[in-house]
Parts: sequence; C-alpha cells; structure tokens
Amino acid sequence: MPDSSLRLLWISALVIVLDQITKALAQAWLPLHQLVDVIPGFDWYLTYNTGAAFSFLADAGGWQRWFFTIMTIVISAVILFWIKQVPKDEKITAVSLCLILGGALGNLIDRIYLGYVIDYIQVWLGSYPWPAFNIADAAISVGATILILSSFIGSEKPANKQS
Repeated sequence: MPDSSLRLLWISALVIVLDQITKALAQAWLPLHQLVDVIPGFDWYLTYNTGAAFSFLADAGGWQRWFFTIMTIVISAVILFWIKQVPKDEKITAVSLCLILGGALGNLIDRIYLGYVIDYIQVWLGSYPWPAFNIADAAISVGATILILSSFIGSEKPANKQS
C-alpha cells in the first residue's frame, strides 16, 4: 500500500461524510420542493431523485433503484482498483478518482437506504434552473473534469528521452 494511491482514500471518506451531513441538514431545515433564495443564481431546493443524473429514468417504476445500485457498486469497485494501480506520484489522477468514488458512494448510501438521492443545491443559468444536485454530485463532476483535463495536459511524469 505505501507505493499505491490508496493512501488518498481519505478524500473519498471526506466527501461521503460531508455529503451525508449536508443531506441530513437539508432534510431537517428545508421544505420539500420549495425554493429558498440564497443569492441571485443560487438557491436551496430540497428534492428527491429516484433516477440518475438529470433525473434520468426517474419515472421508470422502481426497478431503476436496483439497476443504479448494482451499476454504482460495480463502477466503484473498478474505480477502487484503478486508484490502487495509480502510482503515488500521479496525485492529480488519484485525487480525481477519489472524488468520483466518494461522490458515487455518497449517492449510493441514499439509494440503498432511502430509494432515492437527496438533492438540495439549485443553481440558475440565467432564468433556467440547472437540475438540483448535492455534494456527492459536485465531487463526481469536479473529479471527472479534473481527470479529463489532466488527460489533455499530458502525463504527470516527465517522459523518458530516448536517443
């Protein structure tokens, strides 16, 4: 383990803890399906998502809960294996994967115990609301963005020059 990136799994754990705490607070303090104005372009909006991103398959009748649960478990296992394979000097890759894993597991907890994912953050693009989301969703998005951008930047290790 000392030579792997598994030592960065604390990032995943932190995402899960922050996600679950903020979801509990949102449920305790926010009215369901009512906007709570914070600042222009940003509101609190408690809602429950039985689907995936952008409420994909939210009205599918219930089978999607178990489909997304199994899919998340499999993907999380793949990401965990991937993190284990990332050399410890490739921190950007490891951090991005840990963010994605933490977000996936944060939402998985909701899906298993509640049958839906708690969303409570609402941002606006002009007069159009972006679908409500949570800390776990944000961690997945930030992690995926970092992973994609870092792939365009190139390897984090200097290339060996061959003559």
